[in-house]
Amino acid sequence: MNPIEIIGQLDANSAVFKSLLYSVPEKLILWKSSESRWSLLEIVCHLYDEEKEDFRPRLAKIIAGDHNWDPIDPEGWVLLRKYSEKDFEIVLKDFLYERSVSVEWLKSLESQNWSMKAFHPEFGEFSAINMLSEWLAHDLLHIKQIIKLKFDFLNESLNPHFISYAGKW
Repeated sequence: MNPIEIIGQLDANSAVFKSLLYSVPEKLILWKSSESRWSLLEIVCHLYDEEKEDFRPRLAKIIAGDHNWDPIDPEGWVLLRKYSEKDFEIVLKDFLYERSVSVEWLKSLESQNWSMKAFHPEFGEFSAINMLSEWLAHDLLHIKQIIKLKFDFLNESLNPHFISYAGKW
Protein backbone atom coordinates (compact mmCIF):
# COMPACT_ATOMS: atom_id res chain seq x y z
CA MET A 1 0.00 0.00 0.00
CA ASN A 2 1.15 3.52 -0.65
CA PRO A 3 1.04 6.31 1.96
CA ILE A 4 -2.17 7.86 0.60
CA GLU A 5 -3.95 4.50 0.85
CA ILE A 6 -2.66 3.89 4.37
CA ILE A 7 -3.74 7.36 5.49
CA GLY A 8 -7.15 6.71 3.93
CA GLN A 9 -7.44 3.48 5.89
CA LEU A 10 -6.43 5.18 9.15
CA ASP A 11 -9.15 7.75 8.45
CA ALA A 12 -11.74 5.07 7.61
CA ASN A 13 -10.85 3.15 10.77
CA SER A 14 -12.29 6.02 12.83
CA ALA A 15 -15.74 4.93 11.64
CA VAL A 16 -14.87 1.30 12.35
CA PHE A 17 -13.83 2.08 15.93
CA LYS A 18 -16.89 4.28 16.38
CA SER A 19 -19.17 1.53 15.13
CA LEU A 20 -17.55 -1.15 17.28
CA LEU A 21 -17.39 0.94 20.45
CA TYR A 22 -20.44 3.21 20.57
CA SER A 23 -23.51 1.93 22.39
CA VAL A 24 -21.90 -1.14 23.94
CA PRO A 25 -23.66 -2.62 26.98
CA GLU A 26 -22.36 -1.15 30.24
CA LYS A 27 -21.30 -4.57 31.55
CA LEU A 28 -19.17 -5.16 28.44
CA ILE A 29 -16.99 -2.08 29.04
CA LEU A 30 -15.03 -3.64 31.92
CA TRP A 31 -15.52 -7.32 31.02
CA LYS A 32 -12.44 -9.48 30.38
CA SER A 33 -12.27 -13.04 29.14
CA SER A 34 -9.42 -13.56 31.64
CA GLU A 35 -7.35 -11.45 34.02
CA SER A 36 -4.46 -11.38 31.55
CA ARG A 37 -6.64 -9.79 28.83
CA TRP A 38 -7.69 -6.17 28.41
CA SER A 39 -11.22 -4.84 28.75
CA LEU A 40 -12.78 -2.56 26.12
CA LEU A 41 -12.03 0.38 28.40
CA GLU A 42 -8.36 -0.58 28.63
CA ILE A 43 -8.17 -1.05 24.84
CA VAL A 44 -9.66 2.39 24.20
CA CYS A 45 -7.31 4.02 26.73
CA HIS A 46 -4.40 2.28 25.01
CA LEU A 47 -5.55 3.46 21.56
CA TYR A 48 -5.82 7.02 22.86
CA ASP A 49 -2.36 7.01 24.44
CA GLU A 50 -0.76 5.38 21.41
CA GLU A 51 -2.37 7.91 19.09
CA LYS A 52 -1.02 10.93 20.92
CA GLU A 53 2.21 9.58 22.47
CA ASP A 54 3.50 6.97 20.05
CA PHE A 55 2.59 6.86 16.38
CA ARG A 56 2.04 10.54 15.51
CA PRO A 57 4.96 11.97 17.52
CA ARG A 58 7.35 9.19 16.53
CA LEU A 59 6.50 9.54 12.85
CA ALA A 60 7.07 13.29 13.23
CA LYS A 61 10.49 12.57 14.76
CA ILE A 62 11.46 10.25 11.90
CA ILE A 63 10.42 12.90 9.37
CA ALA A 64 12.42 15.53 11.26
CA GLY A 65 15.50 13.28 11.34
CA ASP A 66 15.32 12.98 15.13
CA HIS A 67 16.77 9.62 16.20
CA ASN A 68 15.69 9.94 19.84
CA TRP A 69 13.09 7.28 20.64
CA ASP A 70 11.64 8.40 23.94
CA PRO A 71 10.82 5.30 25.99
CA ILE A 72 7.16 4.39 26.31
CA ASP A 73 5.48 1.66 28.34
CA PRO A 74 2.07 0.85 26.83
CA GLU A 75 1.62 -2.31 28.91
CA GLY A 76 2.69 -0.57 32.13
CA TRP A 77 0.38 2.39 31.45
CA VAL A 78 -2.65 0.13 32.00
CA LEU A 79 -1.98 0.12 35.76
CA LEU A 80 0.11 3.28 36.09
CA ARG A 81 -2.52 5.43 34.38
CA LYS A 82 -5.41 3.55 36.01
CA TYR A 83 -7.16 2.77 32.74
CA SER A 84 -9.89 0.77 34.46
CA GLU A 85 -10.98 3.90 36.37
CA LYS A 86 -11.41 6.11 33.29
CA ASP A 87 -14.72 7.16 31.75
CA PHE A 88 -15.25 5.03 28.64
CA GLU A 89 -17.29 7.60 26.70
CA ILE A 90 -14.82 10.42 27.38
CA VAL A 91 -11.76 8.35 26.44
CA LEU A 92 -13.45 7.12 23.26
CA LYS A 93 -14.34 10.68 22.28
CA ASP A 94 -10.77 11.81 23.06
CA PHE A 95 -9.30 8.97 20.98
CA LEU A 96 -11.52 9.75 17.99
CA TYR A 97 -10.60 13.44 18.27
CA GLU A 98 -6.87 12.61 18.37
CA ARG A 99 -7.35 10.36 15.33
CA SER A 100 -8.93 13.25 13.41
CA VAL A 101 -5.96 15.45 14.35
CA SER A 102 -3.59 12.71 13.17
CA VAL A 103 -5.38 12.24 9.86
CA GLU A 104 -5.38 15.98 9.13
CA TRP A 105 -1.67 16.15 9.93
CA LEU A 106 -0.93 13.08 7.78
CA LYS A 107 -2.87 14.57 4.86
CA SER A 108 -0.71 17.69 5.13
CA LEU A 109 2.39 15.56 4.40
CA GLU A 110 1.60 15.16 0.67
CA SER A 111 5.12 15.67 -0.60
CA GLN A 112 6.77 13.84 2.28
CA ASN A 113 9.83 11.68 1.59
CA TRP A 114 8.50 8.47 3.15
CA SER A 115 11.90 6.78 2.93
CA MET A 116 13.31 9.04 5.71
CA LYS A 117 14.82 6.79 8.37
CA ALA A 118 15.64 6.77 12.04
CA PHE A 119 17.30 4.12 14.13
CA HIS A 120 15.11 2.30 16.63
CA PRO A 121 17.03 0.71 19.55
CA GLU A 122 15.15 -2.61 19.21
CA PHE A 123 14.09 -2.77 15.55
CA GLY A 124 17.08 -1.06 13.93
CA GLU A 125 16.65 1.16 10.90
CA PHE A 126 13.05 2.33 10.70
CA SER A 127 11.60 4.42 7.88
CA ALA A 128 8.66 6.81 7.89
CA ILE A 129 6.67 4.42 5.67
CA ASN A 130 7.43 1.62 8.16
CA MET A 131 5.99 3.71 10.99
CA LEU A 132 2.93 4.63 8.93
CA SER A 133 2.38 0.94 8.08
CA GLU A 134 2.85 -0.09 11.73
CA TRP A 135 0.23 2.48 12.70
CA LEU A 136 -2.31 0.85 10.39
CA ALA A 137 -1.28 -2.65 11.55
CA HIS A 138 -1.81 -1.51 15.16
CA ASP A 139 -5.35 -0.44 14.28
CA LEU A 140 -6.08 -3.77 12.64
CA LEU A 141 -4.73 -5.76 15.59
CA HIS A 142 -6.95 -3.86 18.00
CA ILE A 143 -10.00 -4.07 15.75
CA LYS A 144 -9.48 -7.84 15.76
CA GLN A 145 -9.02 -7.77 19.56
CA ILE A 146 -12.25 -5.80 20.06
CA ILE A 147 -14.24 -8.14 17.84
CA LYS A 148 -12.83 -11.20 19.62
CA LEU A 149 -13.63 -9.71 23.02
CA LYS A 150 -17.22 -9.01 21.93
CA PHE A 151 -17.54 -12.55 20.54
CA ASP A 152 -16.22 -14.07 23.77
CA PHE A 153 -18.58 -11.90 25.82
CA LEU A 154 -21.56 -13.04 23.77
CA ASN A 155 -20.48 -16.65 24.02
CA GLU A 156 -20.01 -16.47 27.80
CA SER A 157 -23.30 -14.66 28.33
CA LEU A 158 -25.11 -17.55 26.64
CA ASN A 159 -23.81 -20.02 29.23
CA PRO A 160 -24.65 -22.94 29.45
CA HIS A 161 -25.28 -22.68 25.70
CA PHE A 162 -22.55 -21.72 23.31
CA ILE A 163 -22.27 -20.40 19.80
CA SER A 164 -21.95 -23.16 17.27
CA TYR A 165 -24.53 -22.68 14.53
CA ALA A 166 -22.95 -19.39 13.39
CA GLY A 167 -19.59 -21.11 12.80
CA LYS A 168 -16.29 -21.50 14.60
CA TRP A 169 -14.13 -18.57 15.54
